[in-house]
Amino acid sequence: MTTANLSLTHIVRPSSLSQKAPLLLLLHGYGSDENDLFSFASELPEEFLIVSAKAPYPLQLYGNAWYAINFDGNGGKFNDTNQAIESRELILKFIEELIQAYPIDENNINLLGFSQGAILSYALSLTYPEKIKRVVALSGYIDPEMISGNPEDKNTENLKIYASHGSLDQVIPVSWARKNKDYLTSFGVNFVYEEFPVGHGVSPQNFFNLKRWLNE
Repeated sequence: MTTANLSLTHIVRPSSLSQKAPLLLLLHGYGSDENDLFSFASELPEEFLIVSAKAPYPLQLYGNAWYAINFDGNGGKFNDTNQAIESRELILKFIEELIQAYPIDENNINLLGFSQGAILSYALSLTYPEKIKRVVALSGYIDPEMISGNPEDKNTENLKIYASHGSLDQVIPVSWARKNKDYLTSFGVNFVYEEFPVGHGVSPQNFFNLKRWLNE
């Protein structure tokens, strides 16, 4: 089921529960759209109400982005952090709209993001840890500039994060993802991190492990 009546265009897979369903919000990567991660939906636990959202910024050739990635004269890449923060707040607004529109348990909000979607999942959950229960962050990293407030002043004890990365990733270096663990454990976040011998993607074993983590 596809709908564009809320802040973000999205696809929905209904929950097996008629009320108080846990939400699993899927956030795609740069240059993709809401159909990409939705291919996972049929394989994920049936009690989740799964929503796959489309990022707000269309790209020139194909797909959408949550924020611009710019290049300098030396070929270096840098993020449009202001745009990323705007998208972070838009996703929060969208979640609140979803809670009003669907039979969702507002105390069981979960995110699954890939690449740029994973980076924003970190930013949203660490800015508002009281609103997010679990995060699956695939092939992403933490950008502290996208997080508002000091995590030390927030209650992150109930936030759980599963993260994974390809050890052969040529888009986002695995060294960036390895830095996440020290950052998260210093704030008491329940954190699992795994690596798989793939590039910028999700291997079958990776998918099996994240599904098992969600079930647990």
